[in-house]
Amino acid sequence: MSRNRREERTGFQESAPYHGDYDLQTDFVMVYGIDESMPERIRQWQEKGYVVHLMTGVAWGTYNDYLEGEIDGEKHWDEAQTDQYGEMILHGSDPVIPYMVPTLSFGRYLAERIRVAVDTGVEAIHLEEPEFWVNGGYSEAFKREWQLYYKEPWIPPHASADGQYRASKLKAYLYTRALDRLCAEMKDYALKRYNRILRFYVPTHSLINYTQWRIVSPQSQLVELPSIDGYIAQIWTGTSRTPNVYEGQRKERTFETAYLEYGVMQELVRGTDRRMWFLHDPIEDNPNYTWSDYKQNYLKTVVASLLHPGVSHFEVSPWPRRIFKGTHPAEDGRGKESIPADYATTLLQVMHTLGNMDQEVRQSGEEDWQIGVPIADSAMFQRMKVGARPPEIDKHDGTGPDRIQEGDRELLDFSPFYGLALPLLKHGIPVRPLQLDNIRRYPGYLAPYRVLVMSYEFIKPEYPDIHNALAQWVQGGGILIYVGDDSDPYHGIRAWWNSDSGDGPSGLTYASPRAHLFEQLGLEGRPEGIHRVGRGAVCWLNRPPAELAESAEGAELLRRSVREAAQAPGGETPQWNPKHYFKLQRGPYVIVSVLEESVSEEDVTVPGPVVDLFDSGLSVLREVALSTGKQALLYDLEAGRPADGKVAVIAASSRIEELEESETGFRFVAKGPSSMESSARFYCPAEPAGAAYVNGEDSSAAAWSWDADSRTVLLRYQHGAANRAEVRVEWQTNG
Repeated sequence: MSRNRREERTGFQESAPYHGDYDLQTDFVMVYGIDESMPERIRQWQEKGYVVHLMTGVAWGTYNDYLEGEIDGEKHWDEAQTDQYGEMILHGSDPVIPYMVPTLSFGRYLAERIRVAVDTGVEAIHLEEPEFWVNGGYSEAFKREWQLYYKEPWIPPHASADGQYRASKLKAYLYTRALDRLCAEMKDYALKRYNRILRFYVPTHSLINYTQWRIVSPQSQLVELPSIDGYIAQIWTGTSRTPNVYEGQRKERTFETAYLEYGVMQELVRGTDRRMWFLHDPIEDNPNYTWSDYKQNYLKTVVASLLHPGVSHFEVSPWPRRIFKGTHPAEDGRGKESIPADYATTLLQVMHTLGNMDQEVRQSGEEDWQIGVPIADSAMFQRMKVGARPPEIDKHDGTGPDRIQEGDRELLDFSPFYGLALPLLKHGIPVRPLQLDNIRRYPGYLAPYRVLVMSYEFIKPEYPDIHNALAQWVQGGGILIYVGDDSDPYHGIRAWWNSDSGDGPSGLTYASPRAHLFEQLGLEGRPEGIHRVGRGAVCWLNRPPAELAESAEGAELLRRSVREAAQAPGGETPQWNPKHYFKLQRGPYVIVSVLEESVSEEDVTVPGPVVDLFDSGLSVLREVALSTGKQALLYDLEAGRPADGKVAVIAASSRIEELEESETGFRFVAKGPSSMESSARFYCPAEPAGAAYVNGEDSSAAAWSWDADSRTVLLRYQHGAANRAEVRVEWQTNG
């Protein structure tokens, strides 16, 4: 009954050699890094039954042999990303690992290193984090690339909005070019040399996080490359706890931010055949938090991801060695401590549950309102105040964006976006950040959405035909809420809507892309307010979208505008039912998050019987009451009960294999980290009489408890040194 590892539903990345203490028993492993030890590390994981991938950084790494000229006799330090003060932008605090400008020469160097990995037999390669920092763009290599791309002299990015936008657009292009050439070349090599189809994936932060942290990356441009097979959505506590502003209060909102981050990554591949894995991290890069802090934020990100059922593949952990072998500050502030046993058990339960998570949605209650907030790659292109010193930021040194200078907090908060999304999300309205460029890529992309809330004050449309599609959508009954007053200085960049400046089709002289959109909608010269357009409507709020984040009045203005615009004649008006929670059921799994700063502070009750999958004891509960700010992942015992009445797994902190039922009982093999206390709950047709588990030559009694009402049994056992245990359960006999 074991899930086929070839499905690659779950995986993790690890740079260390195999060790039984962090053998998570997922489907695949991403061996991290290309060095002399790589072939041996790959062999070790292959021998343990894993599908083996390789992951390596594409923007940074231990590339000193290239930088020092040991590869081709020419030094390449001028290809390091450099800021306007001539300082290299470094990865972490190591002075010899700069972020790189992805030149053609650097791409050839990476290809030769990756060729070695292909020779070892890995089935897929992950090129991690193609990142170019906003405050970069001053190295000699970048200046050369500028002249080749724009056919004009280099412009200092900080000198003007146009210079910054063009620099960032070039940065995204350079990584798109590098990945396209590298992946295509290596796929060709694998096929010719080994007759093997090699797959390439790009692990990347979300577009929201990259914009907020002021990093440029290709993002949606990669879906146009046939050599790219998918992504890993690198979303975790470290990205999602970045503070934002709602109703004038700036603070961490991990669940809400994660919900939006996972949402935009689901949208990245919707309508394509590309694979997406959602990442979770039980801790984060910053080592200075307690285990309880890590746990509560981890659970928030897990639940946020599961509320997007279009994705059912997961990277369950990066770096399990630092989780199961690392130490972090103790709760009492005295020294450091290893991971608490109950948290370790919970992690494994969740990880194995994710491998069974499908896309089936049994109930939602949220079908009436699906609201999209368009965002585009161009959001990353305008993240510098013109003429200002760029903020200093390093996400890898354990402090992340907290190093941003106070004077730049407004820029970091990314309030123009959050001002459009959080007022709706906080009232339980399902909001999804949409990829603006997908509107032109995929016909019918907007079909699932009744309402769009958008602004060009923080993004710009790359092509005018996006407006044709938007106008048709509104004419057909869509509701567009446009927020913006054309005050953004980036409206004046050289672009298609003002082509007298040199770009795009001739004859367009609009002051902003909004003016062109409104002309397509037949609204040129109209005042702000609600206007009928065909069977739909447009509501224009003539103000900066950041204002909607600054007060409760701003948030309510947005909500009221959505309600009133949707009530305009021309279509069926969905019910407006604000609530302080999200709830979704995927198969037998019930996913719930109760919101803070919402319409109520009452507990949310979920009726049972359910099994609490966040409880290390896998408790059977008659009901679950969740207070504000809490999340739950529950197993609905009635929905999941097998129709044939046979033994079946409900949840386990092990990979369960070889489940066999007989007249006298049942047996199974449990696999997981060595010497770890483990548990599993099963449906059972009869009450057990006893249980035992075998590790090697040793046999021991297994603790068990019977829940008569649910007819389930909880078993406790221990993985042995061989990372497996055979568990046998005997039935009660009559007479």
